Amino acid sequence: MMAISTHVLDAALGRPAAGVRVHLEHLVEAVWTQVAEGVTDEDGRLKDLPVAEGTHRLVFHTGAYLAATGRPVFYPEVVVTFLVADTEAHHHVPLLLSPFAYSTYRGS
Repeated sequence: MMAISTHVLDAALGRPAAGVRVHLEHLVEAVWTQVAEGVTDEDGRLKDLPVAEGTHRLVFHTGAYLAATGRPVFYPEVVVTFLVADTEAHHHVPLLLSPFAYSTYRGS
């Protein structure tokens, strides 16, 4: 098994999003199973989540983070689904977040 990492950046404030709860799920035989959970550190990072070959999704619990910063919550969670085909490659899935928009990409 390899590992995946993520990084949540608060694009509206121009800083890392610390304290965002994230959980990782794996799809096996049409059933999503949670395999890991954590909270982003002071740099907005969460590392070493276990990932096997197949379809996964990261669920970012963004509502609590946005509410704690006194901003409106339009997206209470962000779900990013991705496919791991190469178990030897590093997988990094960043999230750029603001109260009314988000984006993601495959990082390095």
